[in-house]
Amino acid sequence: MTDAPPFSRRVRVDALSAEGLSQTIEASPDERAALAALNRLPAIASLTAAFAVRRSGHGGVRVTGEVHAEVTQLCVASLEPFAATVEEPVDVRFAPAEDARPLRRDGDDGDETVEVGGEDPPDPIVDGKIDLGALAAEFFALGLDPYPRKPGVAFDAPETQGGRDSPFAALAKPKTKR
Repeated sequence: MTDAPPFSRRVRVDALSAEGLSQTIEASPDERAALAALNRLPAIASLTAAFAVRRSGHGGVRVTGEVHAEVTQLCVASLEPFAATVEEPVDVRFAPAEDARPLRRDGDDGDETVEVGGEDPPDPIVDGKIDLGALAAEFFALGLDPYPRKPGVAFDAPETQGGRDSPFAALAKPKTKR
């Protein structure tokens, strides 16, 4: 069994020219089906990403661009499927593995200092490559609404049942000393 990502477009960092690279990638029907299953979506009609990959710093790379997708989501209120659009900006730095954020290992105490409002540490360049497909899939997932609601659908709270008290009604009453 392999742990291959469902959407992968690897780019060699050392092959980048001084001007960098502008690249648009598009997920195939099989890749979209795999990403839909991974993100528990009924369907992904299209998924594209436009990236500018530029050299940055000492052997590093900066990727900027945008991910765009047309998806079908399920409404959290009515469970009806509906069409939605995902547009997510991308701005990520990559650095050689020795300069990038450390990977967590078993036994780490978990203490990590994070600067609030600061820039994220760079992601690692693995084997001299970065994966634009995996980056697009990550930002696609981040751009999904975690509680999608179909336009025009309102949540109506159920009415109380025949004047019966809720099972929690006793908790709302003030306590009396015995």
